[in-house]
Amino acid sequence: MVKKQKPIDQRELEDILEICQFLNPEQKEEFLRNCSIQHLKKNQILYAEGDKPRHIMCLLRGKIKITKKGVGGRNHIVRMVRPGGYFAYRAYLAETVHSTSASAFEASDVGMVPAELLIKLLQQNSKLAFYFIKALAVDLGVSDSRQVNLTQKHIRGRLAESLLFMRDHYGLDEDGATINIYLSREDLANLSNMTTSNAIRTLSMFVSEKVITLDGRRIKIIDEDKLERISRLG
Repeated sequence: MVKKQKPIDQRELEDILEICQFLNPEQKEEFLRNCSIQHLKKNQILYAEGDKPRHIMCLLRGKIKITKKGVGGRNHIVRMVRPGGYFAYRAYLAETVHSTSASAFEASDVGMVPAELLIKLLQQNSKLAFYFIKALAVDLGVSDSRQVNLTQKHIRGRLAESLLFMRDHYGLDEDGATINIYLSREDLANLSNMTTSNAIRTLSMFVSEKVITLDGRRIKIIDEDKLERISRLG
């Protein structure tokens, strides 16, 4: 039986919403008053490509994937959001519709604030504006690097990079080796820009080479140095 998580209280909400530190008491009160929490089930879609942006979103608990449809309707995972991460605001700032979709890897809680309120606060608060400028700049740098790597590396290098990306993004379990996310083979393929069959075959090769071990959807890294070498050499 899955243990039901307790609701997020006001103090926990303030701790997760990092931008609260940049707001004065009146701004923080307005932001928190307008922050609603949406509870998502596993695989539930939060927004889809073409939707009009209406909210700034912050992942409070769980894991979210940002995807974009490619040739033939196949989804590519372009970002993975971790708790405390803000998303869905780029389209509103660009005055366009969402160019990506967002859905839950697992049961997740998302804080949602009207996008007009963000614009108002950005105009009032230069520290808050710089926070989001920096966040966009970091995301762009990561996106640029992954775009090059996922088009130039061999499939072994792409898969190794994705495993290290998940390790760095979501951390490891208490054993210090198992990546802290349950990921389907299809999702792993979509993250690595390869077919599902190639992802399965390459995972099996990594197992036979004693780089990782598999337990269902759980992936344990047993030779981190070799995995990093495969990623680096591509």
